[in-house]
Amino acid sequence: MKILCVSDYVDPLIYNQNVKEAFADIDLILCAGDLPMDYVDFIVSVFNKPTYFVFGNHDLKEYHLYHRESRLDGSRFTKSYDQSIHGHGATYLGFKCFINDNLVFEDPQTGKKTPLLIAGASGTVRYNNGLCQFTEAQMKFKLLKLVPKLIYNKLKYGRYLDIFMTHASPRHIHDHEDPCHLGFECYNWFLERFKPTYMVHGHIHLYDLREERIGKYYDSTVVNAYAHYVIELPMKTTEQKDN
Repeated sequence: MKILCVSDYVDPLIYNQNVKEAFADIDLILCAGDLPMDYVDFIVSVFNKPTYFVFGNHDLKEYHLYHRESRLDGSRFTKSYDQSIHGHGATYLGFKCFINDNLVFEDPQTGKKTPLLIAGASGTVRYNNGLCQFTEAQMKFKLLKLVPKLIYNKLKYGRYLDIFMTHASPRHIHDHEDPCHLGFECYNWFLERFKPTYMVHGHIHLYDLREERIGKYYDSTVVNAYAHYVIELPMKTTEQKDN
């Protein structure tokens, strides 16, 4: 399964009518935040593949539609939002866990076909009390709400999770020391405890090509999705890559 990861930048290599030919074998798209929703619309329309997204700390015009407790222009939205009538065609992954039976791959441990197990979280560390910003305690609480579904995954499929998509990074993995770009320490806890194959995040712009895009934390590979990057599930071993 090939997965196109995008975040933070409307990449001209993606935002063109020939993109499907350039990425013909993509099975899934992950949008890791700070992307205009019309860009997400374009990706869904052109690829016609399952697409998941989370919100970052910018481009939040539609955040209130997915979070009824949020405020916009001083108003409280109390009605829940029916995503099925929305025009984007992408699935919102913020603080949710999904089993996608339409996306299957061969489990390298058992050799059996298995569905994709995916979860996500929106937002960043709180730095100016803006929308979609959270303290460590708030984010840890949101992650704890995912635990029952993760335990169900472990009991049924033998693993908790395949992909954890966020906007912010874990602490000390790709993050920066300014208040806006600090990573969440609770993400490190999440990776250590639930061991997803991949964590895909955005938020950290790769202006310097020497800056690290791929990191490792315990059993998880941490991928910065800035602009675009392609990953595979299951991961290829060194021997497989050489063949």
